[in-house]
Amino acid sequence: MLTFANIFGLLIGYLVGSIPSAVWVGRTFYGIDVREYGSGNAGATNTFRVLGKKPGIAVLIMDVLKGFFAVKLAYVLGDYDSHSPEFIDFELALAVCGLLGHIFPVYVGFRGGKGVATMLGILVAIHPEAALACALVFITTLFFTGFVSLSSMAAGITFPIVIMVFYSTNSSINIFSLAVAILILVTHQRNIERIITGEESRVKWYKKRF
Repeated sequence: MLTFANIFGLLIGYLVGSIPSAVWVGRTFYGIDVREYGSGNAGATNTFRVLGKKPGIAVLIMDVLKGFFAVKLAYVLGDYDSHSPEFIDFELALAVCGLLGHIFPVYVGFRGGKGVATMLGILVAIHPEAALACALVFITTLFFTGFVSLSSMAAGITFPIVIMVFYSTNSSINIFSLAVAILILVTHQRNIERIITGEESRVKWYKKRF
């Protein structure tokens, strides 16, 4: 049963996830809204594309951290034993709220990013081993294709596979991992269309390398 503290925690998780790192960095230091340029997303990839390497790295780190800390609120605002199934469920609920906050941030008109970096932070907080597997798949796919979007989708699909093959004891995590994979695919529909039509942009170094 949800208590007031739990509900308050979920709200805080959403507000933490809503921190629009890309928008605030762009507006504060460059006087622009990154959502008006490039892919139109308020995420690390578009920040790299529009503003460059340094602000892109800064936004990437902030987006990862807000996903991580949204989940870790369970230790501060939860009233469950940290080894109980209820605690895991609360962590997953916080993860969902943090991710929804990134995609639909209250601070900037509910127009956010796709949540890939924030999801990485969430995975590190919930399941570091699965996060490492997803990161390796992302890097490998990016190296061979140059598509950040395709790499993100490959990493997202990897998550439920790793969980269900090696760590399938908790049904809540199984369901969560499947939901994550589906969400990432849904938020990348336009990227899929551009990949098919040959219009999707690759990272700059891919052209130089290959």
